[in-house]
Amino acid sequence: MTERETTAASRPAAGTFPADAASGPTTFAAFAVSRHRLQFDGAGITTLVTGMGCPLKCRYCLNPICADPDYKPRRFTVGELYETVKIDSLYFEATGGGVTFGGGEPLLQAAFIRDFILYARERGARWRFAVETSLAVPEENLGLLTEPEILIDEFIVDVKDMDAEVYRRYTEREPERMRKNLARLAALCPERITARVPLIPGYNTEAGCDCSERELRGMGIASIDRFRYILPKKKKA
Repeated sequence: MTERETTAASRPAAGTFPADAASGPTTFAAFAVSRHRLQFDGAGITTLVTGMGCPLKCRYCLNPICADPDYKPRRFTVGELYETVKIDSLYFEATGGGVTFGGGEPLLQAAFIRDFILYARERGARWRFAVETSLAVPEENLGLLTEPEILIDEFIVDVKDMDAEVYRRYTEREPERMRKNLARLAALCPERITARVPLIPGYNTEAGCDCSERELRGMGIASIDRFRYILPKKKKA
């Protein structure tokens, strides 16, 4: 099991920003574009585009800025983001990498992601596209990236925990939306899913993570990423 540090930060209340994908946003509200990523955001050399907005209120949120109503994000049009990331096209194609959308919850901006992928492919981009998602979004948002064709090469799904009570305590949300979307995705393309199952101090256990992994494998998901949250030490007064 790998260990990853996460930040125990107080978060603003999760809101509705940005709008659901069905409204067809013409821009992507981003708080960072990170080049030359390796290991954690998909295969090969990857550019991670992190979007604003999240439907969850996780206790140990890595990016609390995504839900900060006072933060002024950069808004990209499809063409602007393409021009920004294509500088690394050679690296993407040489390593099997590409662009990963994270957050926050990138599927809140699924219409933009769909339009961006189609735009890039129309221009000959042979890149890999991934999303890091909680799947805690409306069904139609996921549908924009899976119907009539599956546009995403890898869905990196942060399931938190498959136990409803653990999920509820940690995210302050109900698990039904995540579970329904995950089942739908597993029925369509289990080979494109990587499920992240973290050991979360104070919320779940190794045995609980084992149960989550068994359930996920029972759904046909073979790629399971197990790791442990390492919380920052509190500063002495």
